[in-house]
Amino acid sequence: MSACVPTHEDQPHSPPPGRRRGFRIAGADFSASISVFLIALPLSLGIALATGAPLQAGLVAAAVGGLVAGRFGGAPLQVSGPAAGLTVVTADLIHQYGWRTTCAITVLAGLAQLGLSAMRVARSALAVSPAIVHGMLAGIGVTIALAQLHIVLGGSPQSSAVANVQALPAQLADLHPASITVSALTVGVLLAWPRLPGRTGRILRKAPAALAAVAAATLVALAAGLSLDRVDLPSWSSHALPELPQGPVLGLLAAVLTVTLVASVESLLSAVAVDKLVAARKDQDIQIPRARLDRELSGQGVANVVSGALGGLPITGVAVRSAANVAAGAVSRHSTMLHGLWVAVAALLLVSVLDLIPLAALAALVMVIGIQLVNVVHMRNVQRNRELLVYVGTLAGVVFTGVLEGVAIGIALAVAVALHRLTRTRITLEEQDGVHRLRARGQLMFLAVPRLSRLLHQVPQGSDCVVELDGSFMDHAAYEALHDWQVAHLAQGGTVEFTGGSGVPIAEPAEPSMGSNTCCRPWTPWRNHHCGAPAEQPRTQGRTADKQWVSSRVQGGQLASGLSSFQRHTAPHVRGELARLAREGQQPSQLFLTCADSRLVTSMITASGPGDLFTVRNVGNLVPLPGEEGAEGQDESVAAAIEYAVDVLQVESITICGHSGCGAMQALLSTPDAPETAGAPAPQATAQTTAETTSRTASQPASLTTPQAGSSPLTRWLRHGRPSLERMRSRDHAWARISGRLPADAVEQLCLTNVVQQLEHLRAHPAVARRLAEGRLELHGMYFHVGEAQAYLLASDGSSGGSSGGLSGSSDEVFNRVAPTAFEESRA
Repeated sequence: MSACVPTHEDQPHSPPPGRRRGFRIAGADFSASISVFLIALPLSLGIALATGAPLQAGLVAAAVGGLVAGRFGGAPLQVSGPAAGLTVVTADLIHQYGWRTTCAITVLAGLAQLGLSAMRVARSALAVSPAIVHGMLAGIGVTIALAQLHIVLGGSPQSSAVANVQALPAQLADLHPASITVSALTVGVLLAWPRLPGRTGRILRKAPAALAAVAAATLVALAAGLSLDRVDLPSWSSHALPELPQGPVLGLLAAVLTVTLVASVESLLSAVAVDKLVAARKDQDIQIPRARLDRELSGQGVANVVSGALGGLPITGVAVRSAANVAAGAVSRHSTMLHGLWVAVAALLLVSVLDLIPLAALAALVMVIGIQLVNVVHMRNVQRNRELLVYVGTLAGVVFTGVLEGVAIGIALAVAVALHRLTRTRITLEEQDGVHRLRARGQLMFLAVPRLSRLLHQVPQGSDCVVELDGSFMDHAAYEALHDWQVAHLAQGGTVEFTGGSGVPIAEPAEPSMGSNTCCRPWTPWRNHHCGAPAEQPRTQGRTADKQWVSSRVQGGQLASGLSSFQRHTAPHVRGELARLAREGQQPSQLFLTCADSRLVTSMITASGPGDLFTVRNVGNLVPLPGEEGAEGQDESVAAAIEYAVDVLQVESITICGHSGCGAMQALLSTPDAPETAGAPAPQATAQTTAETTSRTASQPASLTTPQAGSSPLTRWLRHGRPSLERMRSRDHAWARISGRLPADAVEQLCLTNVVQQLEHLRAHPAVARRLAEGRLELHGMYFHVGEAQAYLLASDGSSGGSSGGLSGSSDEVFNRVAPTAFEESRA
């Protein structure tokens, strides 16, 4: 059988036919569920205390969140339950309508979430400005902290944040030492627990800080015999269930809307955050599916219906518990469901133990959580994006008026800020060499017309004027102002030229291939950029005509035009960074060795900038073995670059990047001494595939595909790729393939195999071998499909030396597709 492309039957990962997987719980899920349970138990009691609901309601919500939301939700590793984000909302509802009506409102909010899920609007929740979300959570945190501070001091909280502030002086005058002692101990253990030093500290830190703080406070209170209010879980037979809502219809609708809005947004943002945590996990052996937001919203709706019907608190996705679940190594939704089961068991069997917990310890725990909701990192990010006004406005609105009103204030401020940016246009007028140049940067709308008209009328009559419009929108009022002024100025003997931001005239028609859309679109081929270049003349026949045409292209200023565009648009943005690199020297993080193919733009593919990559390019992304490159009078540029990058620049990783349609690989397949089996397709490949490969190879330049043996520099260079050809036809190595599909043809098979083989050559270099042995260098294999604009990374084989990517001895050489990361998820 031909040994070019693996068959479906040879794939080692195909499950045996006819076997069904039974229901099994992984050990990682079991241990993660215990960790999350130990965090959720005290927090659920504390949040129930903060809302004024029966303490059992927190346990009901935690159990339902784990079992129901965990089973039906769309984010497998997200943990749901009572959360601090809904504390203020729930407390207001209980104060206004009573507990049983609040349960009914929770049921209605769950039904509303199911309706939103059916409409598939879950992802639209990510359109809410992060400044509003973080401001809302910060306002809730301030409100929680002010309320729980009264319990910490031994008193009772008031009905609002303003009332809590006003009552604080009187509370400070009537302190309760026992409550303060227990609360201070709880806060101290909670803050110090993650910082315990030494080996003993590492062992103790395996227990959650919240559990350790509450347990320590409870033991001290019992040992000292302090007289304190403690948890009092009544009999489940007297547990309150919901009743029909009573109250004004508009007020009830507003309450349902508030719970739905806050719970949905917090759950969806938490689900997106969990996806990011899973993607950042080092252990990627088990693929965790990404969150399906509409299903997650429906799962939250079902959980809220069940929780409200059973007399529990409103449920939402909880970021703290979800992060703990991911960090504990959970691999499926079983960990979330088991945590809910443990909460239910504890609520039924550990009532006598829970009744020993002082309320002051729970209040101190919730107070710290509320303070942590005011996140300094979020404030810095918001300030960096110039949305601090929205953040502060939302925070103040939540604290002084309520959650729904505060969010409405935040939305109004966000809209105002967006409109301000939209209508903010910078218009300047200057004179250069007798030419008046008016620049308008931004969107030209009716609000900018007064400033535009004032500067236009400052242009002297009969003068030459250039109007540069650097924006994407102009409304009718601005167009009328410019048109009327242009007519008047031309009538007075002046000249007017309208240009875009790149200086290209926009008042004159252009050829289709030279339109501004093509010219200014990023990453179009450089030969298609004609900014400022004259129209191409029709080409005539003959070599003389070809030379004249090329000469006219050069004289047309293609290179100069590109450099001018860089100096005008890019240089001002990168000058500061390049100046820093000039002062400090280059400190690249990796050596990137790839093919010289013009279609590979390394900075675009890797989203890197100046100083990030030390790049080496050659025909075929080849790495000659040590001692070979200097033979026959050739230079040792690749070896020198590797030595310089590893020993001098001390890069942390080296990447070898191959690509589809590589001409060097096609040349290797077509050389006279190449074995026929190396280029032949596998049995499942058709004769048409072989013909297509041969046709593509034949279409390459003759100097590339059939160089004269022994006389061509290209022939001598390509001998470094012959080990890749031999590896591909050998039966002693695993097949290099792309995950999920077979190579398209023999060329792609050789391109993949070449990356793996060149990684082995790279390990043979002394500098690389030394750094790998020290564990200070990583190797990566990469394949870029040009036609699909898709990158693939060679899966790690777990070999020693900290290397990764297709090294010798690998049992399976698979290139995995690199998935995109959505912009809105990054923002969330």
